Order: sequence, then C-alpha cells, then structure tokens
Amino acid sequence: MQEEQHDNLPTENTLADGDVTQQEPKAVNEAVEAIETLNAEFSEDATIDESQNIPMKDYSALDMDQLISELEQLTANEKVMAVRNHVEEIKQAFLSKYNHFIEEKREAFLQENPNQEFEYHFPLKHKFDSLYNNYKNKKNNHFKNLEMVLKTNLQKRLDLIEELKTLIQTTDNIQDALKQFNDIRDRWKNAGAIPKDKYNHVWNNYHFHVENFYDILHLDREARDLDFKHNLEQKQKIIARAKDLLNDSDVFKAFRELQSLHKIWKEEIGPVSREHREEIWNQFSEITKQMHDKREVLFGQIREIEQKNLEKKREIIAAIEAIASEKVEVHTGWQALINKVEALRQEFFATGKVPTEVNEQTWADFKTAVRNFNAHKNSFYKDIKKEQQVNLDKKTALVARAKELQESEDFAATTPIMKQIQEEWKKIGHVPKKFSDSVWAEFKEACNHYFDRLHQHRNANEEEELIAFEKKKEFLDQIKDFELTGNHKTDLDAIKAHIETWKSFGKVPFARRHIEGKFNKILDVLFEKLSSSKKEAEMMRFNSRLEQLGNDSRKIDSEKVFIQRKIEEVQNEIFQLENNIQFFANAKKDNPMVIEVKKSIDRHKEELATWKEKLKQLRNI
Repeated sequence: MQEEQHDNLPTENTLADGDVTQQEPKAVNEAVEAIETLNAEFSEDATIDESQNIPMKDYSALDMDQLISELEQLTANEKVMAVRNHVEEIKQAFLSKYNHFIEEKREAFLQENPNQEFEYHFPLKHKFDSLYNNYKNKKNNHFKNLEMVLKTNLQKRLDLIEELKTLIQTTDNIQDALKQFNDIRDRWKNAGAIPKDKYNHVWNNYHFHVENFYDILHLDREARDLDFKHNLEQKQKIIARAKDLLNDSDVFKAFRELQSLHKIWKEEIGPVSREHREEIWNQFSEITKQMHDKREVLFGQIREIEQKNLEKKREIIAAIEAIASEKVEVHTGWQALINKVEALRQEFFATGKVPTEVNEQTWADFKTAVRNFNAHKNSFYKDIKKEQQVNLDKKTALVARAKELQESEDFAATTPIMKQIQEEWKKIGHVPKKFSDSVWAEFKEACNHYFDRLHQHRNANEEEELIAFEKKKEFLDQIKDFELTGNHKTDLDAIKAHIETWKSFGKVPFARRHIEGKFNKILDVLFEKLSSSKKEAEMMRFNSRLEQLGNDSRKIDSEKVFIQRKIEEVQNEIFQLENNIQFFANAKKDNPMVIEVKKSIDRHKEELATWKEKLKQLRNI
C-alpha cells in the first residue's frame, strides 16, 4: 500500500513541506510556481544565479566597438552561464548594426561598380566572431560536463529515496533507523544538482517520504518534537526576513533573496508538526505573493517604458518611410535627405528596448524603411551617373586641350583660349567621385604651368617695355622740333623714317600707352603740312595705327567693324547724292548746285576708296 502511494505522488497540491492539502488560490500558486521554477533552473546550474548580479545594459544603444568591448570583458571574467543572456543581447545588437552597416557599404559599392562582386573586410566582425565562437565552445563544454554531472546526481538522489523508502519499512530499531535517516539526509544535502525538469518532483518525493518517516517515529516522540520545534523556529525566521524584504526599495534584489529563502525552506529545513504546517506555509506563500505582485508592477513599468520606446521607434520608421516617398531632383536635396535619415537612424539606435515579442518585427520594419529609402536614392544617382560620365568626358577633353596649350609661346593668342577653357570647366557639373580629385589635379597642373610661364614672360617684357617708353619719350622730344623742307619726296621719306624709328623701339607698358597718342598728333600735324594727297597721308597714318594694334585680335576685329560701318555710311551718302542729282537732269551744266553735288560725290568716292583700302589691309594681317 505504501509503495503504491509513493508512485502516485501529488504534484499540484503538494506544499513545500510535502503536505497534501487544499489547492491554494491561483494568484498564490502562480507566485510560488514562479519562485520554484527559477530555483529549479538555478539548482540545475549554480552559475546561472551569477547572472543576477551582473546588470543588464541597454546594448542596443551601444556602437559596435563598445559591444565588442563588453563581450570581451564578460566572456573573459565571468562564468559562462552567468552571462548567457548578456551575450545573446550583445550578439543581437551587434549583428543588427553590422548587417545594416554592410548593407550600406554594399549599396554604395554597387552604385559605383554595378558589375563587380562586393567584398568588404571588417576587422570588428572577425573579432566578434572569434570572441563569440570561443564563448560557444566554452558553453558547449560546460553543458557536456554538466549533463554528465546532472545525470549522476539524479541517480544518487533516486537511490537515496529508495533507501529512505526501505528504511521506513524496517523501523524495528529506532536508534539505528535515526542514525541511517540522518546519514541519508547528509548525503542528500551533498548529492549535487539535478535536471530542472526533475527538480520539483524529486524534492517533493523525498519530502513525502521524510514526512512518512517522522510519522512512524512513535517510540521517540520527544526527539521528533524537538526537531519539529527547531524547524518551526527556522521557518519563522525565514518568514520574518521575507516580511522585511517587502519593504526593500530594490524589488529585484529582494526577490532574488526570497528565491534563496524558498530554497533554504525546501532543501535545508525539515518538516514541522502537522498542526503548524498549513498555517506557516500559507504565511510564507502570502508574503511570496506580495513580493511577486511588487515585481510584476515593476515589470509592468518596464513594459510601459518598452511600449513607449516601441511607439517612438514606429514614429521614426514612419518618418523614414515619408522621406523615402519625397520627390527630389537635385543632389543638394538628396544630401539633405540623407542627413535626415542618418539622424533618424541614430535616434532609432539610441532609443531603448522594445517588448521582446515585437523586437524582431520592429527591426525588420526599420530595415525595410531604410532599404526603400536607399533604393529610391540609388535610383536617382543611377540616373545622374550617366550625366556624370558625360561630364567626366568633357572635363577629360578640357584637360587634354589645356595640356596641349601649356607650352605655347604665342601668349597673346593662347591666353584667351586658356581662360575660355577655365570658364567651360566651371560650367560642367559633377563627375564620378572616384575621378573627381584626379581629373581636377591634372587640369589645375596644366593651367598653373601655362599661367606661371605667362607671368614670367610678362615680367621679362615689362622691363623691355619700360626701356621702349623711355626711348619713345626721348624721341618725341626730338621730333617736336622737326621742320619740313618743302620737298614732297624728301619730307615724305623723313616722316616714314620717323615712323620706322618709332616702331623699332617696341611696345610700351599698357598704363603708358598715352605716348602713342602724342606721337600720332605730331604725325597729323606733319601730314597736314605735307603737300601730298589726302589719301596717301591718311593711309600712312592708318598704317602707323595698325602697327600699334599689333596682334591683338580683339582690337583688330573691332577696327574691322568700325571700317565696315564707315564704308556702309559713305555708300549710303553717295547713293543719296546720285539720287538727288536726278532732279537736275534738265539743268545746265554750269548750274552751281549741280556742280557742288558732283564735287561732293567725287569727295565721297575718294573717301570710300580710302576706307576700302584700309579694310583690305586689315584683312591681309
């Protein structure tokens, strides 16, 4: 009968003392079960309890360097099971950040190299893998060793229960039975941890048979009552301490100590008399419920904070989704959006934990929002990439042109071209980033080389121009006193000689070109005095002016425009005069008005011939 009772032990209604009584209220039961479940886990592996003393940080708020540092410190200095939750939190946070980081690197690489395979060496990832793999190996070894130990210890305890059952059946000699019973209890206390799924059943089974043993000690009631009294005092002390814990401000710390009190109650202190068993257990259970309720309130506050964090992260995700839908057509606009999204990313990472059940979905939604933004961004830059390639081709052509001209000696003709090339460069848009610095360096070097040579040339010419100015100034003083002889040929040759002498001195500084005007005024006076045709004098003055223009194409073109306008004006005057003379077709030849019109026509034709001759000479330059 006794064996049959042992094999059908109660579970749900069995108290920690081993009594079978009425089922406790559900709330009390849940509180006690929570304690016993945790104690079962900690009894299986004592190193688990160490984790309660290591604060859990918000690892999602740390960057990858900080996460590596935390992982390295925890795995090097703490027991393997004491940090298992920390390591998994670090792993999740690190891989989330790493995967996001790699996605961005991949997108940036493929944008520049669409047909190449992406590879990226990230030393931090290698260090993380090494640390985490070492931790996994240590944990696997720990579990292998632990499994063997737990199996052995379980068998020891089952054997002790069998010894206790046998002892109960053979209690002829009470003194010997007590001696064997105490020996079994001592060995039980030192039998070690067992699998957590067996914990409560094995302990309840053991206590059930301990109760049976005490119940049959009729012959030594005094010894039993003393033991009951001692056990009652110990459990009353535990209840008193548990009451004190209700006032502890650190609820989680108090709850951990309450776990320890439950373990002592169950594993180290024996039963009390039947008259006190239910009452004292109900007291301890009620305190346990109150502590459990306080803990649940705190958990509720944490869940409330996590819910607020979830709402904030969802707002961030929605903001990124809104940005991803904006239509932007310029690079500067995209740069502003990129900065906004980066700020939102950092805010997302800085926001604390969310409820565990939605953590993965929240992270997936965040990644999707960022990925959609990047796809939208990449689509824009893919379209402008072709434009940037065209710009690169244009700038490369300008580099080639600048290099082609950088050694030119014709500074007057080349300088405007080089300046024009520089203006064209400014108008060309962006080129691919990886070519930007190199193509600009080539262009800048070619331009600097040319203009450095130009400055050297101008500095050398400046001295020569100053010398020419001094010579012309001195010569100007000499020809002021020049007098014509009255002989046309002699005087004309003399003027020509003066002009050639003047030209031989060379150019003067730009700021002192007024001296050319003084020389031209002297020439004008001499030509007025010279008894020669007006056209010949005008052409000599014009040739002198052409010499002063030199090779300045801009001034030559301006002179051409001026002469062409004059030719057009004179031709119009001649046409008008010839048209007017038709009104005098029947007038006498000696009519003064007719004679005057014809003279005017002849003068204009002579002037037209002079202008045309000037234009011809200009075109021959």
